[in-house]
Amino acid sequence: MSKERHTGQVNSLRTRLDRLYHGGSKAALRFRLGLLSVDLIVIASYVVTSVLGLPNGLPALELLFATILLADLSARWLISSSSRDFLIRTPLNLVDIIVILSLIAPLIFGEFAFLRVLRALRVARSYRVLQELREDSRFFRRNENVIQRTVNLGVFIFIVSGAVHALQKDINPNIATWLDALYFTMTALTTTGFGDIVLVGTIGRWLSIAILIVGVGLFLHLLQSVFQPRKVRQKCKNCGLLLHDADAVHCKHCGAEMNIETEGG
Repeated sequence: MSKERHTGQVNSLRTRLDRLYHGGSKAALRFRLGLLSVDLIVIASYVVTSVLGLPNGLPALELLFATILLADLSARWLISSSSRDFLIRTPLNLVDIIVILSLIAPLIFGEFAFLRVLRALRVARSYRVLQELREDSRFFRRNENVIQRTVNLGVFIFIVSGAVHALQKDINPNIATWLDALYFTMTALTTTGFGDIVLVGTIGRWLSIAILIVGVGLFLHLLQSVFQPRKVRQKCKNCGLLLHDADAVHCKHCGAEMNIETEGG
């Protein structure tokens, strides 16, 4: 009886957690927005401590962050369809473990505090939470694509800057803070190249090559996508094309007549 009771409690907990993580209720939305806020605070803590020159931030606060992220990871493991493949099928879960370690062991991982910027990879996927706001926000409905592209662009710049800071801060006197790394990243990605900050060492040269070959192209693509004309998300009944120009009368793919709702002009 005790074993059955325990199983029943576990199943009940799994059901409640599944509703919070995947449900469509207001409470579930607030819960997921809360997790997104924690992610942003964790990332901001690294940036602030780096810019202000603080060693490891506030240990008590970082321990609190680690506890929240560990609880989040445990909850997602509990409701996963395959606990055995939880880490293998979702590499972001491995990233979460690395971030947690960088928070709970500052004495050992203090030199690797930059690892928490990897949490930005999860933030990049959190726009799915924002998509649920379209029912409540007219602004989000009108600018959903721009918001998603801007988030992707911001995360890309943030991670490149984090890599530059992590690999250069101990060997390059010109890159002492994350802000210095961001400055170099932006001058490199925009091909401005002021020349006042350059990456040093063999690793620095390889990183510069990677930024120039891969980063510049991806950056320009993301930047261009942000400033593309606004698209309307409405599925064509004939061919299924989802995005259309705001003033489209016919589907540009199959020519079917469209009936896109507008607010007038």
